[in-house]
Amino acid sequence: MKICKLIMLCLTFWSFFSCNAQSTKSQKEKIVGGPCEGCEAIFEYGDKKLLPIDTLPLFIENEPKLKITGKVYQSDGKSPAEGVIIYIYHTNRSGFYQTQGDEEGWAIRHGFIRGWVKTDSKGNYTFYTFRPAAYPDRNEPEHIHLTVKEPGKIAYYLDDFVFEDDPLLTIEKRKNLENRGGSGVVNPIMENGILTINRDLFLGLNIPYYE
Repeated sequence: MKICKLIMLCLTFWSFFSCNAQSTKSQKEKIVGGPCEGCEAIFEYGDKKLLPIDTLPLFIENEPKLKITGKVYQSDGKSPAEGVIIYIYHTNRSGFYQTQGDEEGWAIRHGFIRGWVKTDSKGNYTFYTFRPAAYPDRNEPEHIHLTVKEPGKIAYYLDDFVFEDDPLLTIEKRKNLENRGGSGVVNPIMENGILTINRDLFLGLNIPYYE
């Protein structure tokens, strides 16, 4: 009986400190941005070492190739933001979130054409990928989903990358853009044989509950 009581006492203490630690951790990160379905995928990079540059799967196999680059700024709009994780994912050239059959977590829905970077001391980030196709059965423009995780705050989404020359990006659809993190409308320019888009990201800009 004494052994049982000792075990129960140990379990009680373990439970208390475990819950307290989880509570403390959750309180350190500020909840911003409102509901964000799938933002948890930003943590699904596993043991991959995050760098300021990443190349998404099927980059070599597909055309037109696409370089996405820019800087991330803090909420003052001027100071470079270091250590920000950026997660993107998009469809294949047929408009589907392509899977291989062994996906887990959010990859089941997002597919495997996705990537992660972490900004350097100057806020720089770059992705190498290819231009996605629009959904085959819907009237939505071509787009690349974008989520960020900055220190001290939970992950939140920014406006998708959408393309200036996309005929599906109508005036009405442009009016509905929220400009979270700044405008996501980009203009691809051919540079060194690859379509290049530049977009700077501004943390907190048009993000609910940020301050």
